Amino acid sequence: MNLKQLMYFKEKNGYTFEQLSELSGVPVGTIQKIFSGETRTPRHKTIQALEMIMKFEEKDEDSGYRSGGSHNDVVREAAPAYKTRQGSYTLDDYYAVPDNRRVELIDGMIYDMAAPSMIHQYIIGKLVASFDGWISSKNGDCRVFPSPLDVQIDCDDRSMLEPDLVILCDPSKRTRKCIVGAPDLVVEVLSPSSAHMDTKIKLVKYAAAGVREYWLIDPDRERVCVYWSPEDDIATVYGPQDDVPVGIFGGEFSVPMSRIFEQIRQMWSEEE
Repeated sequence: MNLKQLMYFKEKNGYTFEQLSELSGVPVGTIQKIFSGETRTPRHKTIQALEMIMKFEEKDEDSGYRSGGSHNDVVREAAPAYKTRQGSYTLDDYYAVPDNRRVELIDGMIYDMAAPSMIHQYIIGKLVASFDGWISSKNGDCRVFPSPLDVQIDCDDRSMLEPDLVILCDPSKRTRKCIVGAPDLVVEVLSPSSAHMDTKIKLVKYAAAGVREYWLIDPDRERVCVYWSPEDDIATVYGPQDDVPVGIFGGEFSVPMSRIFEQIRQMWSEEE
């Protein structure tokens, strides 16, 4: 996207500079300079981070999640304001939900979750093998957990999330029932029904809870967006030819996402 297109989507969706900063990881001051024209040649990674947020927005109308308000109300709501929008549900209500219904509890609101796709599960399986293989080779203390797994992210009775995959390095946060507190790394694989939740509501929630690194994998666009990586102060976007370094491991290990995306393309070609 060029600057004119970014400005169009910003106005169309009612984003504030603070919202764009919260969602993309780009500092507010940097965003203001870009939109004012003060920065004439923004860094490519900065534009990529903003572009990813804008493009995800196109999928939100098909979201299967219950937001507790209109679609536009949620999109336009600034991150600090979101935290004050509380529901009345607690963990007692969460545990009372029938086993055949997948939900998450966030700040007292219950959100329905769609069943994962075949590609979603394929990616998660590959990530588990890749992460676990490297950790085991180093005799590391971190553990890899795929969904379904409850994460009591705020250590209270008003939120229980179910990330697609987490890496946890602090054994004191493990219980036989769930993880209590913020994992070190969280991975979410996007789908048309989860894009709004993963790129907006859960992004803010993970950041506030202290998750050290957050991966958003978009199999349709063959992209991985990494937030809060120590190598950079903004979100980093990796394309279909890139392997993705793991920030919490100091970049010593990279997940072969290029190979995973290639294998997915091969699966599709076999069906044609």
